[in-house]
Order: sequence, then C-alpha cells, then structure tokens
Amino acid sequence: MEENRPETYEKYMRALMDISQAITSDRYLEDILKLIVMVTAKVTGVEICSLWLIDETANPRKIRLKATQAIASDYLKDRSLSLDEGVVGFVATHNQPLIIRDVSKEPRFKEKEMAKKLGLISMVSVPLQVKDEKVIGVLNCFTSEPHEFNDTEVYLITTVANQAAVAILNTELMVKTKVISEELETRKLVERAKEVLIRRQKMEVDEAFRWIQKRSMDSRKSMRQVAEAVLLAEELK
Repeated sequence: MEENRPETYEKYMRALMDISQAITSDRYLEDILKLIVMVTAKVTGVEICSLWLIDETANPRKIRLKATQAIASDYLKDRSLSLDEGVVGFVATHNQPLIIRDVSKEPRFKEKEMAKKLGLISMVSVPLQVKDEKVIGVLNCFTSEPHEFNDTEVYLITTVANQAAVAILNTELMVKTKVISEELETRKLVERAKEVLIRRQKMEVDEAFRWIQKRSMDSRKSMRQVAEAVLLAEELK
C-alpha cells in the first residue's frame, strides 16, 4: 500500500466521485454495496474489503455482512454478529476506527481460522456514519502483508465510508419512496375499479372490494392487475 501521497489522495478522490455518481443513479442497494467495496479495494490496494450493515429489524440488533469483492467461498458465506461481538460490533458500537496489525493476535477478531486460510494479516475497520452521527454499518479493509495504516489512510478510508453511508441511505430512501408510490397508485386503481363494479354490477362497497380480492387470489394476479383489467374492460365498452 506504499504510494506517494498525492497519487493516493487522487485515487481516493476518484473513488469518492464514483460513489457520488452512484448516489444520484437509479442503482439498487445491492449494486451500490458492490460498487463501494470494489472501488475501495481498488484504490487502497487491500486484499479484501467488506461492508457490514446493522440490521435494525433484528431483536436484538445484529450486524450482517452485505458485500465483499472477495471470491473465496469462506468469505462469501452468510455471516452476522451481535453488536457486542467482534471487531465490527466494537466499531459500530463505539463509533470509532480500529486498526489491527495482526488479526491472529486480536481477541476481538472472531474469524481467525478464515483469516489464516485466506492469508489476511492486518486490517482497519471504520464506521459507516451519516451526518447526524448515526452509525449504519462498518467498512473493513484487510491486507495480506503486515501493514501499519497511517492517519492519512484511515482518514481517507473513513471519508469513503461516510460517503458510502450517504449512498446507502439515499438508495434505501429511493426504494422506500418507490414502494410507497406504487402502493398509493394501486390504492387509487382499486378505488376506481370498485366504483365501476358498484355502478355496473350494482355491488356494495365491501362486496366490490371482496370481488377484486377474490379475483386476485384465484388468478394469482395482484389486486392492481385485477383493478387495471376492470378499468380496461370499462374503457372498451
């Protein structure tokens, strides 16, 4: 990872630009996460980069591996830890980077056998943090040689991690907004279809809704598709 600092800084800035472009794209979360780990690994020259996100739906909350550019099957397996476990749990809970020169000697590092298999030695782990200081996950960078991560490297990796956090939150918001928008549109279509059934078939309000619901279940079509079919039939009359 030894490079002259201006070149290293320039690479990080290009990485930030790549991630910034992802923020304004219509990529979904999985693509964003893959992009983040690939770009980070490329510009830092680390062996493996991995990204973990806190699962707010779990009780108690867990932190789960969500993306890595590694291809080793040992690293790709589904993994999760409690927030009081491991390096990622410590970093997420304490909201501070952790530098480890030798993971095999670090008590908080839980996967020593895997690290030995993959030849991972040093690591830096930084929180994914947004403006309100909320931590949503952790970004890990591993080297295959002993390495002392200096202040500049940690600062730049942290900057990438924070930019990544913005990208992730924006993508999640976009997905949620799209889902809400589609739900509202479905409700409007179902209401219009009910009006047609009430007027044409002399149904009551509840009866019209149950009719659409039953057709949806019987045909294995969504209620939106059934409603659209009713409205299309009305237009063709």
